Amino acid sequence: MPLYEHTFIARQDLSNTQAESLIEHFSTVLADNGGKVVESEYWGVKTMAYKINKNRKGHYAYLRSDAPAPAVQEMERLMRLHDDVMRVLTIKVDEHEEGPSVQMQKRDERDSRRERR
Repeated sequence: MPLYEHTFIARQDLSNTQAESLIEHFSTVLADNGGKVVESEYWGVKTMAYKINKNRKGHYAYLRSDAPAPAVQEMERLMRLHDDVMRVLTIKVDEHEEGPSVQMQKRDERDSRRERR
């Protein structure tokens, strides 16, 4: 099956648990349609470069999936209809990178720099 990477931004007024439950919800949508989520990451609340729907910040989430195209299309359709999701980006990749994403690596590097001080 093809490999995909999905990133979405949810509204800033959601709690962390609600944002993480969105990840679980869309993971089950993929699983119900014959795909599977290889890895998911919650990146937290980040400031955006420009306002989207009068929001300056948003909850960022990242999914790596192995799913057929119809399952991905259904998940994207539901994401675009969901009131809490502001933006969606899906990219088809040849293979998934090992380890955490670049965003999570940056956070780990920041933590190790603080320990040195």
